[in-house]
Amino acid sequence: MKTRIWGVVLFCLLGLALAGCGYTTRSLIAGKYKTINIAPFANKIELTLESDSNSKYKVYRPMLETEVTRAVINKFLSDGNVKPVVEDMSDLALKGELVEFRRDPLRYTSSDDVEEYRINIVVNMSLWDKKNNKLSWEEKNFSGSATYFVTGTQAKTEEQAVQDAIKDLSRRIVERVVEQW
Repeated sequence: MKTRIWGVVLFCLLGLALAGCGYTTRSLIAGKYKTINIAPFANKIELTLESDSNSKYKVYRPMLETEVTRAVINKFLSDGNVKPVVEDMSDLALKGELVEFRRDPLRYTSSDDVEEYRINIVVNMSLWDKKNNKLSWEEKNFSGSATYFVTGTQAKTEEQAVQDAIKDLSRRIVERVVEQW
């Protein structure tokens, strides 16, 4: 009798272990939507307004919105959950605008020179369900960032840091679209 009870308990535990907790790394959106159109990000950075007390004017990089758009499309292509297509053929539409590009000092040397910076690229974006012509979600001040040292063994150029920030932003955008938690 004792052996039989242990057998039932062991069988139940084995069943629970095989069932798992239901976690998966695949996208929940991919079953419902197959394609997405990524509209070119618009440049909405206001260059004439004062930024803050440390920097009199906002910093800007020409063609940054084009680089962000290209990186987002490439990230969707490599992710593979939804395929980027032209607008007429898409199930979803991602619309975005570049609203800020910041380079903030993080660390100073003893002689008050900047040693480390953080690059932030900030966008507003929205995802539209084109099947139902309905707004799925909207995000304001969504950002990607990267830090870089200007001196020392870990030194990077600003261009390398900007590319890292664009890569971080595009990864976060794709995750926001495909991972519906």
